[in-house]
Amino acid sequence: MTITPGRMTDNHEGPLVVFLIGMRINHFHKVGKWLPVFRAMGPMLRELYSNPESGFLGTEYALCSPRQILLLQYWRDFDSLEAYARDRNARHWPAWTAFNKAIGNDGTVGIYHETYAVAAGAHETVYGNMPPFGLGRFAGLVPATGSRNAARERMRVSAGIASEDA
Repeated sequence: MTITPGRMTDNHEGPLVVFLIGMRINHFHKVGKWLPVFRAMGPMLRELYSNPESGFLGTEYALCSPRQILLLQYWRDFDSLEAYARDRNARHWPAWTAFNKAIGNDGTVGIYHETYAVAAGAHETVYGNMPPFGLGRFAGLVPATGSRNAARERMRVSAGIASEDA
């Protein structure tokens, strides 16, 4: 990826949902248990990226440890996230059913998610000398100058509130 020099911020307006989802391999030697869980996410992401109307904005990956992977996802709103999770014709539902059947509570694989609904104007970002990343990667980047120079001002801009100095 090409590095964008200088200080940038995201160009997102309005509310959004930040969704953290991941898995933890509790028993490396039980490959037949954790590998299907690991492989299930790719088809779901391809499905989401191919459907811009889904409300899915994008995802970043993080390897937390050799045992644990985390996906940081951005969604337009909670209703979109929930609709995808409950859609029996989408890839998530059968993957969730398969997990519960194959793993359930046996302890071989851990899964988790955290959901944060962020009101319009309740977020700010800054990226210094970075390739497009996170929300800025999916919403676009703008220079963090003028009314977007300081964190407090970026919050005001994302809320659509004019700066007191403007």
